[in-house]
Amino acid sequence: MASPLMLVFLSALPGVLCYYSSFVDLEAQGSNQSSIRFLVLGDWGGLPNPPYVTPIETATARMMAKTASQMGADFILAVGDNFYYKGVTDVNDPRFQETFEDVYTQDSLNIPWYVIAGNHDHVGNVKAQIEYSQRSKRWNFPYYYYEMNFRIPRTDSTLTIIMLDTVLLCGNSDDFLDQQPRAPRSGVLANRQLLWLQERLAKSKADYLLVAGHYPVWSISEHGPTDCLLKNLRPLLKKYKATAYLCGHDHNLQYIKESGIGYVVSGAGNFMDPDVRHRNRVPKDYLKFFSGDASTLGGFAHIEVNKKEMTVTFIQARGTSLYRAVLKKRDDVLEDDNF
Repeated sequence: MASPLMLVFLSALPGVLCYYSSFVDLEAQGSNQSSIRFLVLGDWGGLPNPPYVTPIETATARMMAKTASQMGADFILAVGDNFYYKGVTDVNDPRFQETFEDVYTQDSLNIPWYVIAGNHDHVGNVKAQIEYSQRSKRWNFPYYYYEMNFRIPRTDSTLTIIMLDTVLLCGNSDDFLDQQPRAPRSGVLANRQLLWLQERLAKSKADYLLVAGHYPVWSISEHGPTDCLLKNLRPLLKKYKATAYLCGHDHNLQYIKESGIGYVVSGAGNFMDPDVRHRNRVPKDYLKFFSGDASTLGGFAHIEVNKKEMTVTFIQARGTSLYRAVLKKRDDVLEDDNF
């Protein structure tokens, strides 16, 4: 069942805007912690045929469980491509069990999963994934795009996470044919989401402001930077001083920093890809970290946000931390802060 937060529905039309209107107050859960911890996992969607999972997915799930237990995790952000290669057909699709419930079984992963769709999910029935929120105690997918607000326990600081559907925003793409997404299926719906995003960013007073989507803004790997997002999203992230953008799509781990904004690519949940064909499309001083070696058996990001800073740790499934980055609160960031 979806998290018991009040949802606000502004319309009954297909373009309905939906977001969590109240704060997720972690202190109410009885913890003594003074930070928010979560995992970022992308492109974890198994296989459409037996055994329905890959060795990388199972290895990454095990390491996620260990990390959640040892470093702490209040929730998980699943940033798309949840079910390879053609999403799900309906809410009763066995893939929910085979690729999700039967894989992430450890107690430490029995926490809220906040979900958005990727390009492979859009080949299938994304509405069924949204509806699955009513079937699963941990699967939270209220709408194609939505906003979450958190109070950092035992502080006066806040965290906002805005979850986007970059496929509706930019169009779908075929991994084997297209490096860039095609135009959005509906320009009206794409523009509606963009206007909603701008409104939420403009109104945000959060100390930390994160935006998550499936497609990357910046990437040096197979798909490269997403032109649509460079044009439409990047200026908004800079204008409204976002803390970070979290994504997947390319099957590796990357950290890129521009104008004080951290760009986290965490698409190593099911496959690994060492491709760096677009390294010349990202300014050299922006790239801080890349890992696409299959011998790491996949990976994910662990993020901790406290009163003073936000720490991003990239972890490989073999059990070691690969890279750590620290980001400042929005009011403390300088425009030329790329370090």
